[in-house]
Amino acid sequence: MSDAAMSDAPLPMTTTSLPSTPGTERHEVVVLGAGVSGIYQIKRLTDLGIDAIVLEADDDLGGTWYRNRYPGARFDSESYTYGYSFSRELLDEWHWNERFSAQPENLRYLNYVAEKFDLRRHMRFNARVEAMTWNEDERVWRLDLQNGDTCIARFVITSLGPLSMPTLPSYEGMDDFEGDAFHTYWWPKEPVPLAGRRVGVIGTGATGIQVISAIADQVGELTVFQRRPNWSTPLNNAPITEDEMAAIRRRYDEIFANCANSPGGFEHVPDRRGFWSLTAEERRAFWDELYDQPGFALLAANFMEIYFDEAANREISDYVADRIRQRVADPVVAEKLIPRDHGFGMQRLPLETNYFEAYNRDNVHLVDLSETPIERFTATGIQTTATHHDLDLVVYATGFDAITGGYDRIEIRGVDGQALADKWRDGPSTYFGVLVSGFPNMFMVAGPQSVSGSTNFPRAIETGVDWLTGLLEDAIDRGCTRVEARPDAEEEWVAKVVDAHERMLFRRSKGWFTGYNSNVNGHQEGKIRYQAYFGGAPRYTTMINHAAADGYAGIDLA
Repeated sequence: MSDAAMSDAPLPMTTTSLPSTPGTERHEVVVLGAGVSGIYQIKRLTDLGIDAIVLEADDDLGGTWYRNRYPGARFDSESYTYGYSFSRELLDEWHWNERFSAQPENLRYLNYVAEKFDLRRHMRFNARVEAMTWNEDERVWRLDLQNGDTCIARFVITSLGPLSMPTLPSYEGMDDFEGDAFHTYWWPKEPVPLAGRRVGVIGTGATGIQVISAIADQVGELTVFQRRPNWSTPLNNAPITEDEMAAIRRRYDEIFANCANSPGGFEHVPDRRGFWSLTAEERRAFWDELYDQPGFALLAANFMEIYFDEAANREISDYVADRIRQRVADPVVAEKLIPRDHGFGMQRLPLETNYFEAYNRDNVHLVDLSETPIERFTATGIQTTATHHDLDLVVYATGFDAITGGYDRIEIRGVDGQALADKWRDGPSTYFGVLVSGFPNMFMVAGPQSVSGSTNFPRAIETGVDWLTGLLEDAIDRGCTRVEARPDAEEEWVAKVVDAHERMLFRRSKGWFTGYNSNVNGHQEGKIRYQAYFGGAPRYTTMINHAAADGYAGIDLA
């Protein structure tokens, strides 16, 4: 994005604050959440001179990168494609130290951005919103905070994060365990002692794989309780030298243009030669090259057929299974780590560093819960149907109520008191993942059924924030006080989301792509929740830009 298109200087536009009364704070716009998306959103609003504030439930900014401080937490997008693109000065100043940056550096970066652009003065922390209620007569939202405060806003922009609602399993006796136990999302700020301790990790998704890899050589004994195995491929991380960072800075325009043209929002682009145009030997040689490249190369730079053609997906799955067998010494353990219920790339793909090698260590033990389920927790550990595992620490790497979970924890009531939770009971329904009919003046950044959940998150965020801010600017310029998606436009968008989803092989998988979460009531197998748009970032961007050029087609501005 060019500096000309995104200047740091305020535009000639201002709004007047809504009048305040004692005990009630009023603003033209309230942003919920001070994570990656909320930080950029408040930057755009304050540049326009709009009276806006961020309400953040935590005691500081950062969102995902504030809360997820567990060992091994880091980007799986290349660092230089994850950072903001809106400021050339920022791009020139910041040096990413690793190709895939770790949590402490990521949080330092977000704080650096907030300080550089003086954004903290527009943020209020420890401000958890419990309820949002639409007032049709005044055309404002009333927000009730946990601490008893009230905020009135003409517009609310939710930047809640798709993975901000951690979930726990429901095993008998969990409260009986006398050792330390916490979800990875709630990893303590103070150092957690690991040396010599008997640690159990429940879950082998993206988070679990990072934790297991990071602590295997630090603990006394590590017992991994695997609910379902996941495909995983090497992260291939490396430091970024001064010379390499200088070269990256020179390429930033090219990098962000490549990301914008990639279906997944990365520099990795699909191979267009055609899966069946190569021999099996040629395909395998190509995959050997991708397997050794950084990041999502094997997933995003592969043939598109692996997502649609069952035979093609079976072949790439067999290839990755063979690579797992090559890395795990015990063939019995290796087979337990190979998924059988879904093909490669059909669920969110974790990236790893020496994850499979961890199982070659004498102090690491795999418990396959499909064979020996957990019966209950005890005061001293976990009892399965086979044996008792003595533990000092239990880490729940059991995932999130993805995409819609952040909305479910707020009581949101729109026109005529309709609850958003009721409207979304069987799955979300939105317009572009930005607006919801029946809930005027509520805009969503990285909302359900946007492209954010299926692509490189910050790249999709900037696209979404810029589009949403343009809509808001247009509404304010025209004196509009009510902005709402039309029901027919919402239905048409949901149909597009379903169509893109149903063309993909992962439509039958059990993961958050399909709204599956065994820890959340109503999110189990059998009912698909269409959570994200899987038609690719370029197509999504084209559609929303066409709607904007057509006077924001599908949206009523009153």
